[in-house]
Amino acid sequence: MIPVSKDFSGLDSLISLSTEGLNFAGLNMYLVESRGGAIACMLLALFFLGTWPAILTLLERRGRLPQHTYLDYSITNLLAAVLIALTFGQIGHSKPGMPNFITQLSQDNWPCVLFAMAGGIVLSLGNLSTQYAWAFVGLSVTEVITASITVVIGTTLNYFLDNRINKAEILFPGVGCFLIAVCLGSAVHSSNAADNKAKLDFSNSYNNGKGNVEAPLVKETFPKKNETKDVEDGDYYLEKTEFGTADFLIELENKRAIKVFGKSILIGLGITLFAGVCFSLFSPAFNLATNDQWHTMKEGVPHLVVYTAFFYFSISCFIIAIILNITFLYHPVLNLPRSSLTAYLKDWNGRYWAFLAGLLCGFGNGLQFMGGQAAGYAAADAVQALPLVSTFWGILVFGEYRRSSRKTYLLLGSMLFMFIVAVAVLMASAGHRNTY
Repeated sequence: MIPVSKDFSGLDSLISLSTEGLNFAGLNMYLVESRGGAIACMLLALFFLGTWPAILTLLERRGRLPQHTYLDYSITNLLAAVLIALTFGQIGHSKPGMPNFITQLSQDNWPCVLFAMAGGIVLSLGNLSTQYAWAFVGLSVTEVITASITVVIGTTLNYFLDNRINKAEILFPGVGCFLIAVCLGSAVHSSNAADNKAKLDFSNSYNNGKGNVEAPLVKETFPKKNETKDVEDGDYYLEKTEFGTADFLIELENKRAIKVFGKSILIGLGITLFAGVCFSLFSPAFNLATNDQWHTMKEGVPHLVVYTAFFYFSISCFIIAIILNITFLYHPVLNLPRSSLTAYLKDWNGRYWAFLAGLLCGFGNGLQFMGGQAAGYAAADAVQALPLVSTFWGILVFGEYRRSSRKTYLLLGSMLFMFIVAVAVLMASAGHRNTY
């Protein structure tokens, strides 16, 4: 038998030392404070915020009603904020100058809470608007226009709200790069629209551009195991329509929920401009909520930490989304079919994709705000280069710009290059906030 020592004289001191180490590790709430950490948050947010619009666009193109999709999206978007608040916002013990999430819920901080909720309202309106704009203007161009408005208006407001902690000599040239990219993006849209019109003009399936469409014509049929069988003739198989062809454009119009053929492009551009103005205001509102530059709170009341502000921000975003989309179920816009809560609850076609989009958007916004609190919200607006990601998904998944002209490809490459330059310049302007 192995002898067991009964000498426990050092056990008390060992337990005490371990406990002290654990307490020390949990003293501070997790906050992004370094410039490198802030840039990492912005890059991850850039990917998330550029990906979720592609998912919602995919569902609309498959025929799912946008009201159903946005209700699902809103649920997980709020869930992401709650998860962030209950994890990062609750790490460690509360301190007088930096209370954790639960502690702040009972404090008298309503002026800043209202700023956060105002930011959530305008973001919800912007996101809801873009869901309809994508169908009319296209994913890439919609994101370009809204991002540019956000940068020009929102970044300028954040620069002054942040007491000019960003390097102006770097920041504003970055804004200029965005404006150049916007002009190129508009040119891409114009050139691609001309290409599509030329394709449809040569198609026998399109009746003089008036929105009368028929099933796509198939030019070749041949027996292949990996093709779809023609149900009317068992001896042949239908060739799958290729991205960028006139037949593909007509097939898309037949499938999608929002019909766009024959409708004025001004409808989509108007919705897009409205969304851009909304997007330009939510980040400055969140900035005011976390830093109280207008001194609206009582003396001695700590500022909202980023996680608490994001929670209230997401609550108002969720409420507005639920109210508007339930209204649109029974009173749809843009000639969409009428639906109901019962029909929504039974519609599981694409629901999990909508849930994923909500999580990506929620975590993307949270990461943007975490990076902005550390490096300045003007620099965090570098995530408005999300059209880089959206254009990638648009080309890869939706076949945008396939079979387009050489002019369109040249303009598209120039736009993407300018966006890359804009992202790099805005991130290089990052400062450092000393708040805690």
